[in-house]
Amino acid sequence: MQLKILSTGSVGNCYILENEKEALIIELGLNFSKIKEALNFDLSKVVGALVTHEHGDHSGVGGKGIKDALNNGIEVFASAGTFDFFSIKNHNAKIIKSKQAFQIGNFKILPFNVHHDVNEPLGFLIDHEETGRVLFITDTTYIDYTFPNLNNIIIEANYCEDIIKEKLGSTWQGEFLKNRILKSHMSLNTCRDTLLANDLSQVQKIVLIHLSDSNSDERKFKKVIEEATGKIVHVANNNQILEFNKNPF
Repeated sequence: MQLKILSTGSVGNCYILENEKEALIIELGLNFSKIKEALNFDLSKVVGALVTHEHGDHSGVGGKGIKDALNNGIEVFASAGTFDFFSIKNHNAKIIKSKQAFQIGNFKILPFNVHHDVNEPLGFLIDHEETGRVLFITDTTYIDYTFPNLNNIIIEANYCEDIIKEKLGSTWQGEFLKNRILKSHMSLNTCRDTLLANDLSQVQKIVLIHLSDSNSDERKFKKVIEEATGKIVHVANNNQILEFNKNPF
């Protein structure tokens, strides 16, 4: 299995888990033509698309990413809150709920609630025989749960308090409280603590996603998480492809 990182961050998010037979799209915050291009213009292997929430960098401006996927015959799985925000009603718009598992293709998926400033945002625990159990977390201040037997992790590390302090000096706390983006995303420290709250003994790779353009440091984030977990850590970049398997070989 490969993890294709088409786009990550506030400009747009889209990831694909793909092998020779099937592909699962995660997030539709990218021009759909680029998604088709990444799939070699063959949508027949796409078993579905997961969307965490309504914001444009995850669902397309005005829900265009979701609508384009639906118009191309792809089943899109999201919460009722996400579909309702765009008034989307389509036979391929599949409403999912936190803690109610389902399967598409050979991917078994358990959605769970997260903490973001939208209606019914979700994270996903994805299980496939090739990837093992994959945890996907983005756009949340923290996570209420721990997850056993993880094999790979895709997790947001959006900003670092120390970088904000250096930039803003004594005014940093007031600016932080006024900044909606910072209040609704996961900090580097929370990312580290979330990872360490879980059993990482079987984890192959940790991929850090959705880094802030102005309040992150790629090298620092990678170093902090590597030292804390002892695992292989990648910082997601656009148009990146990673081997993403349960076993290292």
